[in-house]
Amino acid sequence: MRIWPPLIPELRYLLGEIFMLRFIREQEERLALHLLAWQYRKNKIPLPPSSELAQHAAKLVNDAHHIARERGSNVVSIIKELAAEIRK
Repeated sequence: MRIWPPLIPELRYLLGEIFMLRFIREQEERLALHLLAWQYRKNKIPLPPSSELAQHAAKLVNDAHHIARERGSNVVSIIKELAAEIRK
């Protein structure tokens, strides 16, 4: 007796795409987190709590995606620019 029918190929492809996009987004947030922590240390600013830093990194990635949609540029380079602005 089969409880769960096999996924149709299109749905399997879509789920794979969603997983990949989620994975990429998590990697972007990790990169932003490391860049923010580096900027704080470089400027001798005490690091905020990790949960606050993670929220800031997630916002930075969201902003980078928004800017990339407007400019049509690279998200990673925008993340680096936004993280560098912390010293200003």
